[in-house]
Amino acid sequence: MQTLAVPFGKLPPVLGMGAMFKNTVCLIQDGVAHISDVIGALDNGAAFESYDQAVGVMMRLAAAPVARVACDLHPDFFSTRYAENLKLPLFPVQHHHAHIAAVMAEHGVKHPVLGIAFDGFGLGEEGQSWGGELMLVNACGYRRVGRLRPLLQPGGDSAARAPWRMGAAALWDIGHGEEIPSRFADFPQAQALAEMMERGLNCPPTSSAGRLFDAACGLLGVTPIAAFEGEAPMALEKMARNPAVLQNGWAIAEKDGLLELDMRPLLARLADVQKEEGANLFHGTLIEAVAAWVGQAREKTGLWHIVFSGGCFMNKILREGLALRMESMKMSVLGAQALSSGDASISLGQAYAALWALKSEGN
Repeated sequence: MQTLAVPFGKLPPVLGMGAMFKNTVCLIQDGVAHISDVIGALDNGAAFESYDQAVGVMMRLAAAPVARVACDLHPDFFSTRYAENLKLPLFPVQHHHAHIAAVMAEHGVKHPVLGIAFDGFGLGEEGQSWGGELMLVNACGYRRVGRLRPLLQPGGDSAARAPWRMGAAALWDIGHGEEIPSRFADFPQAQALAEMMERGLNCPPTSSAGRLFDAACGLLGVTPIAAFEGEAPMALEKMARNPAVLQNGWAIAEKDGLLELDMRPLLARLADVQKEEGANLFHGTLIEAVAAWVGQAREKTGLWHIVFSGGCFMNKILREGLALRMESMKMSVLGAQALSSGDASISLGQAYAALWALKSEGN
């Protein structure tokens, strides 16, 4: 178990139930967050038992009745169903809000921030697949300020371990769908995939930064089939020795009230370069594009404090490169330090969001 000092000490205890993968459980009481060891993916009997034990430890540790049980929005996560069965006041927290709140808790932040949450997947408010989000987070919760332009995800969740599928989606998105069967001729499903996107069958859109990384890998031929989610982006990062910026490699437009970051110009370029050049262009251009995106959000919100979180920020080039750009823009930058930027910190973020809500309600 790990402990961490957090603000708002004189409030009733709250419990954060975590998400689905790299799961942890968190109890906050008396200004201290108690975070369990990483349990892992809640997809098997052994994990269920470990999770049950971790929740039991936290409930016994609580010195007063738990005021709120914070969980993910996803109704099918084991952690969400478990939270519902506790029959305590439930406090659902959107996945990427929890990512940002976790970093805020770690650093004792009590003021509003702009948060960048980049990861593979988190359920949005209306059931959409999110993962490339720019948010304003404060005592009232969060407001989505921007997103990555959604890409189709051919085959749904299976695309997370098949970067070639996201490469095909990128080709489709830049208007070269007719190239999919020949470009991905090693995959018998390529022709069917093009037809799926043509007809809109089993191709949910996603704003996920993780899937954007996969699309780049698919276009460049980096790990077309992955043994685990994130394998291809990790390989892409290793290839990037001298990040470079593709001028005009992105566009930003307001859509549905959000600042939408469109990386199609970069994806179009990646379709025609070698792996190493593509790796450098992808990382360098994404950093510059996100900096421009944040700059516009700063003008809209007046906020100068930026928080990074989500599994994509395990990428050192992205994390450090973007931090330097933000600092050059006179932004105050915070990221995960004591905890992972991935899902292991979600329970802390959930609990902190619930605690902050209690404080704002005058409890």
